Amino acid sequence: MVLLKYLKLFRLKHYIKNLLVFLPLIFGGQLLGSKAINSLWGFIAFGLISSAVYIINDIRDAEKDRQHPTKRNRPIASGAISAKRAAALVPVLVILALGLNYLATGFEWLTYAIPLAYLALNIAYSFGLKNIPIIDITILASGFLLRLIYGAALTDIAISKWLYLTVIAASFYLALGKRRNELIKHSGDATRNVLAYYNKGFLDKNMYLCMALAVTFYSLWSIDSVTTQRVGNQNLIWTVPIVLLICMKYSMVIEGSSDGDPVEVLLGDKLLLGLIAVLAAVIGAVIYL
Repeated sequence: MVLLKYLKLFRLKHYIKNLLVFLPLIFGGQLLGSKAINSLWGFIAFGLISSAVYIINDIRDAEKDRQHPTKRNRPIASGAISAKRAAALVPVLVILALGLNYLATGFEWLTYAIPLAYLALNIAYSFGLKNIPIIDITILASGFLLRLIYGAALTDIAISKWLYLTVIAASFYLALGKRRNELIKHSGDATRNVLAYYNKGFLDKNMYLCMALAVTFYSLWSIDSVTTQRVGNQNLIWTVPIVLLICMKYSMVIEGSSDGDPVEVLLGDKLLLGLIAVLAAVIGAVIYL
């Protein structure tokens, strides 16, 4: 029971975001190579850093979270874990993360700079930047991009500019969708002050603009000469329709009763998970078979 409280505090299910660390390895055709262990250590290290961020945020927002219909069940807000005990875990998690980072790359400075930048950026977010419109969404989106860059630094694999743009656009799509549904479901919510600056029309237009850009950039990546030469064929273009289906299904969920949290959306819809599994299988077959 005690262990479950701490696992909930660490938000382990959000580690699914760290799968972005593996993208350079996968698309570089080296998933089965010697660099895979670097990405594995990096996956865990970034997870520990993100857990430290969640703890800091939960400590800062404990009072407000107690007024929220679902956030009040978080370990710190509910009183299941004291703020003091939770705070003591933050440096432990950061030190463990840096230790795993050393196992992955030794003293390669960039692989330390990226997770520490993520930590610093999110501390600033917790201490006030989350209340500034546009800045809040930018920080949410940057977390996904930093994971991709971290994965490239861990493996020393260059990433296509089109893939970077794909992740940037998709990240803004996810962040805008999160704010959109928070606005609809919790308008006037005292726990999210920034919602007062947004309206549904603005969030809808920009969310779908970013979705369209993400699909466009992904399509350009799939036919880019660098990509086709690295993969050895031009068959990634056939994954674009699957990406379109994933975007449509995600948007359908967002426009339903979801809170908009990307992890909750993904893990809460079996068809969406199935489409992503199909995409992963097809990409794997194109690159490795």
